[in-house]
Amino acid sequence: MLRVLAGIALAVVIGLWFRAARPGAAAAPDNVPSAPFFGVGYRWVVAGEVVLLFGGMWLMRALGVPEQVNVAWIAFVVGVHFMALAPVWRQRSILVTGVTLTVLGVAGFAMAAASALTWIPFVSGVISGAVLLAGSLTFALQPRT
Repeated sequence: MLRVLAGIALAVVIGLWFRAARPGAAAAPDNVPSAPFFGVGYRWVVAGEVVLLFGGMWLMRALGVPEQVNVAWIAFVVGVHFMALAPVWRQRSILVTGVTLTVLGVAGFAMAAASALTWIPFVSGVISGAVLLAGSLTFALQPRT
């Protein structure tokens, strides 16, 4: 059942992407400033994300931190990445996704401290995936320039 739902969700995301990418797609109102989507600011944020993701996982592995905590770290870094992209893209709406993912990552760290390792992949992984999907759908449905 979950595989069927995941397939349907993927089809919806692909359909929304084609809808948003087609010529003549809805544009933002004239009073909304446009920002380069994949400009220099975006590249800096992504570069920082890559360094934090892989550097943090390397450090945690070197310190002997349980592997489940990597999921919390990924949720945390991706959340911070969205918060950093909000001013770059001039899109405050992605702050909701960013803050939620960051909180889910912190929750995973708290669970690790409480020795609840088996729940970290669900809370920081599965729920984060649902938040990303919901955030992506919301973002995709907003008008763009």
